[in-house]
Amino acid sequence: MLQRPLGRSGLQVSPLCFGGNVFGWTVDEGMSFSLLDAWLDAGFNFVDTADVYSKWAPGHKGGESETIIGKWLKHSGKRDRVVIATKVGMDMGDGKVGLAPAYIKQAVEASLKRLQVEQIDLYQSHKDDETVPLSETLGAYADLIKEGKVRAIGASNYSAPRLKAALETSAKHGLPRYETLQPHYNLMEREGYESEYAPIAARENLAVFPYFGLARGFLTGKYRGREGDGAGSTRAASASCTPTGSGRARTWPASASPRSATSTACTCRTRTPGKPTARRSSGARSRSIAPTGRPTRSG
Repeated sequence: MLQRPLGRSGLQVSPLCFGGNVFGWTVDEGMSFSLLDAWLDAGFNFVDTADVYSKWAPGHKGGESETIIGKWLKHSGKRDRVVIATKVGMDMGDGKVGLAPAYIKQAVEASLKRLQVEQIDLYQSHKDDETVPLSETLGAYADLIKEGKVRAIGASNYSAPRLKAALETSAKHGLPRYETLQPHYNLMEREGYESEYAPIAARENLAVFPYFGLARGFLTGKYRGREGDGAGSTRAASASCTPTGSGRARTWPASASPRSATSTACTCRTRTPGKPTARRSSGARSRSIAPTGRPTRSG
């Protein structure tokens, strides 16, 4: 399978990434193991999670997804076949939140323990923390890379100006830079990424893998049958999608525009009431993108 580079990190990943927020939430441990085994058997190697997954579920405290992935890695012995990405920064409770250096160093130890690994391949800022100078956050990541606990870093939920400022800070101070971007992007939500982030990703050679690639399931066609979602509704009139696969994400190189990329994900038709259907192909289907502004990701 042709792999794609994660920015300038040296990491190579499959064109699709498995989003792990379901592990321990809607998918139990046994099924999670089976899904991960099948993922690798199919030739893919990229798995994305976060420390906060799945704190939102009743009775959960966060770390459930990382814990299951860690158990699977230990049980299967397949660590050397997987690129593991996780994130830090969301509110874990008890004041555990943000991107202050002290907290990053505390959080990475917890993630390493849950994942049962010595090194995280891609460690991502889950959301921006404007209370902490960018140089301090990036400096903390530099320490983790020097210590061998992290290979590369990425960003999610940064505004375009803040992402640009972070990249400039890295260049100015000789600090590690964000090699990847994980934005909100799909066929229903295109404008923000395409107008603000895509130019930065292409210019800086960032790998991009979006979240909500299937618009929380809307683009799979799962939301049908209720009044207001039928053929005559405003939402159905604006877009319809016939997926050709599961909810996996696609990884695009940053150099190519998502609009021009060939997709195996879905064939979508944009509709204007009273006008013929326009057919277009798009790869913005889930979470994982390679360098050049094209997306990849699953789940």
